[in-house]
Amino acid sequence: IGKEKFHKSQHWGYCNNVAMLVGEDKPGIGGEPLPGQKLKPKYSVFPEGIGSDAPAWVAFDKQVLSFDAYFEEEVPDKNQELYRIRHCKIYFYLEDDTIQVIEPQVKNSGISQGTIVRRHRIPLPPPHEDQFYTIDHFNINIEVILYARRYKIIDCDQFTKNFLRKMGVRLNPPAGRPDDPYTKERQKILDSMKPLRPYERIDTLKQFLEHNGHILRFFCVWDDPESMFRDPRELVLRYYLSDDTIDIKEIIPVNSGRDVVPLFLRRDKLPKNAPTGLYQPGTITSRTVLNVFGKLVGNRSRYILDNRKTGAVHQEFYRDSDLKIGAVINVWGRKIMLCDCDEFTKEYYRTKYGIEDFTPVSYKAPPPPKPEKTFPPYTGFGSEEDSLCSCMGLLPKPPQKDFKKFMEKDRSGMESNILRFLAKLVTDSPIDTDRKFIISYFLSDDTISVFEHIQRNTGILGGKFLERGRIKKPGQELFKSEPSEYFKAQNLFVGARVCFHGHNFLLVDADEYTFNYMEKHANEFSVADVGVILKKLKDIAESRSREVRQVFAASDPEHTKVIEYDPFRNLIVSITDGAFSEHEIMTLGRYYSVKDEYEMDLHFLLSVAQEQLKKNSFENFEQLSAVLTYNDREKCGVLPHEMCRTICKSFKLPVADDDLQALLTMFEDDHKQVEYKKFVDGLNWRENQIPAFQTIKVPLKNEDDWSGQPPSLPVKGIKYLPLLDDLFGKEE
Repeated sequence: IGKEKFHKSQHWGYCNNVAMLVGEDKPGIGGEPLPGQKLKPKYSVFPEGIGSDAPAWVAFDKQVLSFDAYFEEEVPDKNQELYRIRHCKIYFYLEDDTIQVIEPQVKNSGISQGTIVRRHRIPLPPPHEDQFYTIDHFNINIEVILYARRYKIIDCDQFTKNFLRKMGVRLNPPAGRPDDPYTKERQKILDSMKPLRPYERIDTLKQFLEHNGHILRFFCVWDDPESMFRDPRELVLRYYLSDDTIDIKEIIPVNSGRDVVPLFLRRDKLPKNAPTGLYQPGTITSRTVLNVFGKLVGNRSRYILDNRKTGAVHQEFYRDSDLKIGAVINVWGRKIMLCDCDEFTKEYYRTKYGIEDFTPVSYKAPPPPKPEKTFPPYTGFGSEEDSLCSCMGLLPKPPQKDFKKFMEKDRSGMESNILRFLAKLVTDSPIDTDRKFIISYFLSDDTISVFEHIQRNTGILGGKFLERGRIKKPGQELFKSEPSEYFKAQNLFVGARVCFHGHNFLLVDADEYTFNYMEKHANEFSVADVGVILKKLKDIAESRSREVRQVFAASDPEHTKVIEYDPFRNLIVSITDGAFSEHEIMTLGRYYSVKDEYEMDLHFLLSVAQEQLKKNSFENFEQLSAVLTYNDREKCGVLPHEMCRTICKSFKLPVADDDLQALLTMFEDDHKQVEYKKFVDGLNWRENQIPAFQTIKVPLKNEDDWSGQPPSLPVKGIKYLPLLDDLFGKEE
């Protein structure tokens, strides 16, 4: 009653076509054991509550029990030993109950050692060969039989002891490690052996390992007395710290007439007193041998090694301590002076010997001054740069362009890198007075193009006025050797007078991008640097600060602290006596202008952004959301404002930067973090389309649509009190 499982195991089957009981270990009906039946676990069973609920191959990954053991091996073919004790390691892998037996390598044992039993599950000895070894079969000071070989476990490591204790196993005390009788006897023989003659060991391995690849380099000179002109020979001496050897290489000047050889002196130890007479073969040896008995005992001789080197020929070789700047060394009869060394050599001598003076020795006169290269004047054919390249070498090469500047200042997205100004002709002709021109300066290659604004019923055909190219400054000689000066971006600003090929232009205005670019790069454009302008104005008006304050106060009779641009411009011109350009006055007005404060409607912004996305066929909203989610490491649903803007820029979102900043600001929470999911859903014009506003039509600012017409006023109003405070300080 209450049972839900009634399946029955298959206990009978056929083995070699004989019907027999094949499922004696299978349970009865419903998976319950039969009366008197004890189910044997196939793998190690760990108590519940110990470790995690993960499977054994995950919970016990890379966990191994290590046991120290030994076994006896009979040696029937030798009289010196009857048996042999072989020590080994037994590893039990907890993840799958596999066992591995390894015997450590013993030097000169003559036995093939290493892996005795490869890793696998090992069955128990008969009559239980149908079962395998588990963790319950291991303990200290017990014997285990692996394939008829009896192993005695004597100890284990600390991890194994702790694990077995956690499993509830009572560990036996460790057993002693028996010694191999034959190995012990051999060790006694080796300990009793004494050398019959003294042994001298020459070990250079330590020096090689410490200084391999370390080379001291000296720059030397040899005044060859046998040469025809007795000119000095420049050499490079290299001292190898790994084996105290020296080689010398000669620096052969160009067109010297000398044969080029690989080395002036091949690598070897350099004797100090060379050259000397030739020695007989066998005179110079690394060891000295003495004949103890001579011919006293028949013809038999007895030789031993002489540690005192009696009668040996001693040679002195140059060491690193003998080499220093200014020293003269003997290279097989040639006197060579060390004049200088490299930085590694200086650091080596500074560290090892404490030498600080490394003043080089001058051994040759300073080279004559290089004659200045003069170029012929410009011929008038081609460009100046191209004509100059034909004078640089026999094979003319085209002039190199500044490719890095081109890549940095080329048009990219919303950044056009083009400065555009509105200009008028400076002329007395009444016909040309009203003509308007757009001067474009391309920052990528410093070229200028001029277009004339088309005006109806003037009788003048507008359009391209000057082809794009670099324009020389006026007043320069045409045929000269020096390169000509060209107009730069710093020469163009509102109020500047420029002359392009005989046409005088007055720059009267610029587009919004030009003002913003020049103010952003104020370090390049002094007319757009507020700090420079304020310093210049302070130097002019600081002596009459009270008068200036009164003039500004008189221009604001209603005390609104704001004045219009025209009165502000007239005041600056009267104070500076015309020392300020129109661009500098505009920069001051823009800096202290009254900013428009208004609240943008979220639906209007989203409708404008969706309209732009729809026109540009942008539909990668899923990828954008995936990248934003990936960068949200804490999975809190918000990201910093700047990070969201960077990700949107990386996707080349076709939305103006001002609109993007406003949208991100509107989706910020109380902690100034952007809720990126709502932001992406708002931009998704496929799923959450917002109808466009029909009554509000705001033209988007696009620099390509600039008509070149001057605005009525650069700014609406100017707050003059902050300007006066920055100039003269706050009034008490």
